[in-house]
Amino acid sequence: AGSECAAMALVDVLRSGAGAGAWTGSGDSALWARGVGAWTAGLGPGLGLGLSLQLPPAGPQADVGEPGTRIELLHGTTTLGLKFTHGVVVAVDSRATAGSYIASQTVRKVIEINPYLLGTMAGGAADCSFWQRLLARQCRVYQLRNKQRISVAAASKLLANMVYQYKGMGLSMGTMICGWDKKGPGLYYVDNEGNRVSGDVFSVGSGSVYAYGVLDRVYKPDLEPAVAYDLARRAIYHATYRDAYSGGTVTLYHVRESGWERISADDVSDLHVKFQREGCE
Repeated sequence: AGSECAAMALVDVLRSGAGAGAWTGSGDSALWARGVGAWTAGLGPGLGLGLSLQLPPAGPQADVGEPGTRIELLHGTTTLGLKFTHGVVVAVDSRATAGSYIASQTVRKVIEINPYLLGTMAGGAADCSFWQRLLARQCRVYQLRNKQRISVAAASKLLANMVYQYKGMGLSMGTMICGWDKKGPGLYYVDNEGNRVSGDVFSVGSGSVYAYGVLDRVYKPDLEPAVAYDLARRAIYHATYRDAYSGGTVTLYHVRESGWERISADDVSDLHVKFQREGCE
């Protein structure tokens, strides 16, 4: 009753301001045509006051004819991390896509959280970048409060807890948290559902199936650093060769006890020529 009275008062104000002759008809078919044009609508069920003040429904929906249609986020990439005796090797490509359109070939998909922690990006670029930079801030706060660096396990758990609060809200993120702490090298996979898994080898993205094919053939925990570098580089290259959503540059990082180091950045075209000459393709 209160909302109906308020609506009636609003109609009286509009009528008095519009002047005689501005309103024609009555009820649900009322037309108001002065300054803003002619329009018809209902304020709500059963009111029939000729005004529409209803807001559109909130949420990640697109008005494409079918009610409740969700926006489909198309994305692709290839990232990998492998843990071995001498630390963790991280390798990523650099291509960003928007559906079938290549948006960029120079995206930095490794986020440097602190001198001993790295994060990788797969999924929505904005989601990965925002949450991992927020994680970097929280890791710094932890270090200031506790006078020691956060562990890899704690950092990954912190990220998983943060994104779990937004489960089902449309986030798109599949990331690896890699680093070195008191327990040695650490490698964790965290996604937008709040899942968190520890492991020795992970590959994330649309090209991951091709990268796993190369990794599973050669990987061993006691690899020498040079062999691990070559393995990670080849895995990303083969993924970019077969997956249209991956490409650009293969960037390699190595996380040691002394911190992470950027090893190399090779264009996939150059790697293609190099590996063909070696008879690998």
